[in-house]
Amino acid sequence: MLNRTPEPEPPDKPNRQFLTTRWTVVLTARDKASPASQAAMQTLCSAYWYPLYAYTRRLGYSSHDAEDLTQEFFARLLEKDWLDFVQRERGRFRTFLVVALKRFLANEWDKVRAAKRGGGHAPVALDAESAEERYLAEPASTLAADHLYDRRWAMTLLEDALGRLRAEYTSERRGAEFDRLKQYLTADRGSIPYAEIAAAGATTEGAARVAVHRLRKRFRDVFRAAIADTVSDPADLDGEIRYVAEVLSQM
Repeated sequence: MLNRTPEPEPPDKPNRQFLTTRWTVVLTARDKASPASQAAMQTLCSAYWYPLYAYTRRLGYSSHDAEDLTQEFFARLLEKDWLDFVQRERGRFRTFLVVALKRFLANEWDKVRAAKRGGGHAPVALDAESAEERYLAEPASTLAADHLYDRRWAMTLLEDALGRLRAEYTSERRGAEFDRLKQYLTADRGSIPYAEIAAAGATTEGAARVAVHRLRKRFRDVFRAAIADTVSDPADLDGEIRYVAEVLSQM
């Protein structure tokens, strides 16, 4: 085990309600009588708004229109009970969201503009400036909107898994260890410089090997859990993992 660098106490742990499956969050958001409904909707928006924003931009909408559409889409999910279709359709949340967005774009754009002119209601807040910066860094526009959406979806799940894993290490006062080792999470085993890692962590090479192995194994488990959060049927999990891995391998 690598020597641990003393760290300040971690902040309060996030509400565990929103670290369960995304489908649980969907059901909470759908229940308008629940005081947690709006918070659950914000959780969904925060996790998945950028893939949908990027998809809309790639279709040719301006940054301002894409922002309005993405905001309104999430608001309508809750307002018009579109989330009720989740339980009936089931399956992959990735697919549900983009299919729902396509329907929305086909049928609702005129209504969005009219509501905007009339004041409308407050949409779910998005970081529009950050969104456009990220979009401008995307690959050339030859990448189709559906492929860009899947790419961003896969990256969102990867970032989610990394965030969960770092939170675990930080809660155990091992954040510095995570920062030293995270670059080796997806490295080929033969390319990992264990001697350098041992020197940087003031430990033995054997301990460095164990630490890297444990981190990589835990990452696989957490990444699998992050993907599992987005499928309603456990039978779909392995197929979704393979698909996400394939998308990431093409980046």
